[in-house]
Amino acid sequence: MRVIFFGSPAFALSSLEAVAREHQVLAVVSQPDRPAGRGKKLQPPPVKELALRLGLPVEQPLKVRDGVLAKTLLALQPDVFVVVAYGRILPPDLLAVPRLGAWNMHASLLPKYRGAAPIQWAVIRGESKTGVCVMRMEQGLDTGPVAASVEEPIRDDDTAGTLGERLASLGSKLLVATLPCIADGTVALQAQDEAGATLAPLMKKEDGYLDLGAPASAVSAQARGVDPWPGATVFLEGEPMKVFGARVIEGQGTPGEVQGLVPQGLAVACGGGAVTFAELQMPGRKRMPAAAVLAGHPIPVGTRLTQVPGR
Repeated sequence: MRVIFFGSPAFALSSLEAVAREHQVLAVVSQPDRPAGRGKKLQPPPVKELALRLGLPVEQPLKVRDGVLAKTLLALQPDVFVVVAYGRILPPDLLAVPRLGAWNMHASLLPKYRGAAPIQWAVIRGESKTGVCVMRMEQGLDTGPVAASVEEPIRDDDTAGTLGERLASLGSKLLVATLPCIADGTVALQAQDEAGATLAPLMKKEDGYLDLGAPASAVSAQARGVDPWPGATVFLEGEPMKVFGARVIEGQGTPGEVQGLVPQGLAVACGGGAVTFAELQMPGRKRMPAAAVLAGHPIPVGTRLTQVPGR
């Protein structure tokens, strides 16, 4: 088929590669380059970089609702749009462009976790499974009928990053398996049950501030769900400290109270039970094993870590 691919982050790379192997990709639409890093130099989205390596034309519109992009893409006469984590909602004039519709690979089992961060929120909320869907796009936020889906278990040690890698691979395979059914008209669509819909809003920096007053299982889930971004953060004497590799252990104490160094890492009491953090990162320092950090910066037993500075 004649495909226009929409995508921006690394999550979409395997899907672009898979679709480009099987179909004619007429163009790739990605977010504009953004400032990043300490020097704030403009950095292209990963999908743009891959598209250029594959020799594919790239569009990076600042706006998608002014009609310009729709006219540009209509001239290419695409059969379908394939959308994977593009980062913007497509307006009606764009959705009307492809002959066989616009199709989105979404990283959840819809109608659960509609929105920008389905992988992160599935981990944070303690789900035991998630998955990927291919959905026909309409004007609502991830509300269209589902053409195909695959489940994937969420492991006890999964972070948003590790789970995202598996879902990206699953989703790319599901896409290439579903596109021929779209082409020949045999695709079977299942309407979403609105009663089961939940939202997965865009992550904010504050979502990484760990609520140590919650049960240990919830603290671990939050820490893993915000890894790699925005990262799990606690405050030590008012200064932010990043923590990684959260695991639930037995223990008790005042929420946030440091229990000491154990084989699994730094042990901290929660609202129920305790967690360990295998790695720590002090401000301006590298991420290191907890034992190595504590060797140079001891944190005495009984020290209280907080969710926000000064509390």
